[in-house]
Amino acid sequence: MSALTPPTDMPTPTTDKITQAAMETIYLCKFRVSMDGEWLCLRELDDISLTPDPEPTHEDPNYLMANERMNLMNMAKLSIKGLIESALNLGRTLDSDYAPLQQFFVVMEHCLKHGLKAKKTFLGQNKSFWGPLELVEKLVPEAAEITASVKDLPGLKTPVGRGRAWLRLALMQKKLSEYMKALINKKELLSEFYEPNALMMEEEGAIIAGLLVGLNVIDANFCMKGEDLDSQVGVIDFSMYLKDGNSSKGSEGDGQITAILDQKNYVEELNRHLNATVNNLQAKVDALEKSNTKLTEELAVANNRIITLQEEMERVKEESSYILESNRKGPKQDRTAEGQALNEARKHLKEETQLRLDVEKELEIQISMRQEMELAMKMLEKDVCEKQDALVSLRQQLDDLRALKHELAFKLQSSDLGVKQKSELNSRLEEKTNQMAATIKQLEQSEKDLVKQAKTLNSAANKLIPKHH
Repeated sequence: MSALTPPTDMPTPTTDKITQAAMETIYLCKFRVSMDGEWLCLRELDDISLTPDPEPTHEDPNYLMANERMNLMNMAKLSIKGLIESALNLGRTLDSDYAPLQQFFVVMEHCLKHGLKAKKTFLGQNKSFWGPLELVEKLVPEAAEITASVKDLPGLKTPVGRGRAWLRLALMQKKLSEYMKALINKKELLSEFYEPNALMMEEEGAIIAGLLVGLNVIDANFCMKGEDLDSQVGVIDFSMYLKDGNSSKGSEGDGQITAILDQKNYVEELNRHLNATVNNLQAKVDALEKSNTKLTEELAVANNRIITLQEEMERVKEESSYILESNRKGPKQDRTAEGQALNEARKHLKEETQLRLDVEKELEIQISMRQEMELAMKMLEKDVCEKQDALVSLRQQLDDLRALKHELAFKLQSSDLGVKQKSELNSRLEEKTNQMAATIKQLEQSEKDLVKQAKTLNSAANKLIPKHH
């Protein structure tokens, strides 16, 4: 992915942030998402131009961010339109298992994540859209109820899960559009969380907020308890919006093949992005394993140190007991020196005891850190498995697209063969037509000659008849 956005010679802090944000999303510079009626179209940017003015370079971060905003806005339009139409046709209350509704929340999550400023955490940089959503209760008092409900849900452990739950409750209230409009109108508050070129800071955010008004006709009911919102993988299923090549006529074969190739290239780009994400997660897992090994070694050293201190403590206790026994049996003049030795032994024992407590405290800290690292490793492994599952699904979609491409190519080849046969038949018919035209001309000429001969014979006969009389 880095090959798509090479660094400039003199980067500025703002440029670096925008470029980093552009590289962490799948709506990158290679393709543009647009709408053809009610369908999704993917076109390479090299084949189209936005304005009659000189086109900016594709490496410009501002150009990339503008392209991402337009892609997300078009995806939001398709998702909202498809959700409203399918819900009205269905004619019942929607639940969390409804596929178009799931895709709508995935698209909204990508819109809210676009241009987020990264915050450093224990496991690296973290981007969460829960922070901006928490501001809504300050702008619209009615939102305080759903914010409190989200915070009280026992199964949510991450900010991402709380943000997803907030979106679902806002849709159930039929106030999602109102909340988003109130949030977008306060750009001075959003600037704390978003980059200047983020979708929520530009005109596309206001357009999406206006489109959300149509969702007020939908009735939805979600059961948050028991639903794992923390670990869901937010991948857009483009198969819901891509055209099916079997529904077109033979005259549209070339356009369909071009569209399928564009879609295949986009899926391959997404596949490369997911591979890079899996590699990054694998690198983090390796680093955590090394850290875990180091902590295990330190734990073994601490245990050995504790065993040594315990042995020294036992030895000091034995010496103290021996000194006390000697003091009872020995003369009075030796008790003073032995008492001093006993005090020194007690002092040494106290120091050793304090040292042992410090070591035990440090050991507890190391154990807690190890437990946290193990938990983080498990979460990362789970994330890797989910990414791999998503990758398998995308590969399956790619295989389906390839099969569709081969089928269309076969149909196109058959169509070309039929056209060729018709062309040959047409040429033969033209030759026969020309031959018949030549024959007709010859017959016409013969007829003219016969007419002339008949006239000559008639005139000769007319001359002979008077002479005979």
